[in-house]
Amino acid sequence: MRKAQGSWEKRILKSLNSMCTELSIPLARKRPVGEQKELLNKWNEMGTDEPDLSLFRPVYAPKDFLEVLINLRNPNYENGDSLSFRTHLGLIQVPLKVKDIPELKELFVELGLTTGQLGIDDSTQVPPELFENEHVRIGQKVLAEQDSAAAQQYVRQGSPTALRAELWALILNISSQPEDILYYEQLKTNVIQHDLLVDSLIYKDVKLTASNDDYYFVFEDYLYQVLLCFSRDTSVLGHFAYNSASPPRSYIRGKLGIEEYAVFYPPNGVIPFHGFSMYVAPLCFLYHEPSKLYQMFREMYVRFFFRLHSISSHPSGIVSLCLLFETLLQTYLPQLFYHLREIGAQPLRISFKWMVRAFSGYLATDQLLLLWDRILGYNSLEILAVLAAAVFAFRAVNLMEVTSLAAAEAVLADLSTLKVMPLLQIFLFATVT
Repeated sequence: MRKAQGSWEKRILKSLNSMCTELSIPLARKRPVGEQKELLNKWNEMGTDEPDLSLFRPVYAPKDFLEVLINLRNPNYENGDSLSFRTHLGLIQVPLKVKDIPELKELFVELGLTTGQLGIDDSTQVPPELFENEHVRIGQKVLAEQDSAAAQQYVRQGSPTALRAELWALILNISSQPEDILYYEQLKTNVIQHDLLVDSLIYKDVKLTASNDDYYFVFEDYLYQVLLCFSRDTSVLGHFAYNSASPPRSYIRGKLGIEEYAVFYPPNGVIPFHGFSMYVAPLCFLYHEPSKLYQMFREMYVRFFFRLHSISSHPSGIVSLCLLFETLLQTYLPQLFYHLREIGAQPLRISFKWMVRAFSGYLATDQLLLLWDRILGYNSLEILAVLAAAVFAFRAVNLMEVTSLAAAEAVLADLSTLKVMPLLQIFLFATVT
């Protein structure tokens, strides 16, 4: 896994370096004073800026990453070793241990049919006195006691909209202290003073994704602020201690390979890819104060999101999620799985982009936040794979009739009308024996 991650990193760096060479622009430069003033003046309206980004391209897109995962093989593993895995007909060929439905039921026990859920029991048909009013009251109590563990347990049943921002901050231990605001201002100063090549990649990504999204285009300025500051934040490097990836290094010109002349580039060690800004966009609905929004995103990233674009064998890592998704489909919807496979529409080719972005940009925002409640509540990304499988189960009848990948993609092109919690409940607790 580490070797594969290492060679993937080399590819990303090669792409970045060739862009530098082609466009004759440095990885980093100090901004002239006039440019610094201009940027400072328009800090809160960067979205109005229209730099020419036509020559910049995303360093990679999720589909490029999927090709790498499909080609992963375990050199110590003979196909004859295990009958159970030899029958895995999906794209992922690494025999990792993933949960089956009984284990998932045990993990997600609070999603059971007898437990009240926000996302189901707060619908207009259900009187609020049956579940919602009491759930809100308990949420207020949890916040009053500032108990992080209780908050995490509480959001497994969903978080009331009015309490979500505070509950998530409590779970992630985020408080707006003066030093946090000061730290954010220092990052902002770094952005004003230095221009990095990744800034253009961030601009380009926001323009290609969030700016075209009906839910998120209004937050364009916030996205630039948060992501530009994030790229300068060296505290993010701490997560590489428990990540299979390693931060890219850059050397001062003429000193290639000499360690004391090496710096991490970008300073946070994370090169943004196509869709990266969608990790921030949903948080803009909850936090309107830039330093708090920034802290929330950084914490979500170093706890969860980095696992979605690095190669590892962690249960919440993207390789395990892909395998879990494929195994669930193959085990519980075998006819659908084989049909799609036969017509050249491997389900993972469709669902991969949903999982890499934690469904951001695919679900309606209220549904996405209910899903992210559960990610925080269970401290696990496995629910992404379960939801991806549940979506296929929900659309199974239509999918059984398609005869090409394009037709299958068309059936699943719009997820914005889906209701996440009923899908998950039915898939885990109702239909599967």
